[in-house]
Amino acid sequence: MKKVFSLLVVLLVTSYAFTANAQLRFGLKGGVNISTVHFSDVRENWNPNNVTGFHIGPMIEATVPLLGLGFDAALLYTQKGMEPQGVEIGDTKIGDDAIKIDYIDVPIHLRWKIDLPLIKPYLATGPYFGFRLSKDKVWSVLEDQIKAKTFGMGWDFGAGVELFNHLQVGFNYGLGLTDNYKLGKKEGGKNRGWMISAAIMF
Repeated sequence: MKKVFSLLVVLLVTSYAFTANAQLRFGLKGGVNISTVHFSDVRENWNPNNVTGFHIGPMIEATVPLLGLGFDAALLYTQKGMEPQGVEIGDTKIGDDAIKIDYIDVPIHLRWKIDLPLIKPYLATGPYFGFRLSKDKVWSVLEDQIKAKTFGMGWDFGAGVELFNHLQVGFNYGLGLTDNYKLGKKEGGKNRGWMISAAIMF
């Protein structure tokens, strides 16, 4: 947690430096998630499939004129999870139903935008912090085999385009860095997946 707080302080200081001479805009972002879970010790017949969810929430963007450098941040209600597909763990068979967990995600990205007349391509990367909303009862079908943790973080890699100064369309790959799930006593599972988003900027 100390490393997480240190990273947040660095990001806040960097954000302040940008916003001192940057153009600020606010917007609403939403889209589709295609996610799964990667476990550190992959067992035979244990290969969860993707599940589809969604994300939505407000965002803010700051861009330094001419340079195209800046940052964006958002507060997103998002769904992530996996589809076990009848996986067997020891003598226990997990059901076929897709498992979805609700989170509040806070992504903070550094961004570089190329300022063209009608279409502005951009690249973005940075950390995200996820806070679980779903209760433990979501896992009752799995008994004690899998448990979801309340906090996790990862790193995003994204790209997209801005059209007519107001509409942004992009995709993002989220790579989990901390365990979001616990399988048994030793194994940890990390969220991974794609986000396809559209945002209206004001």
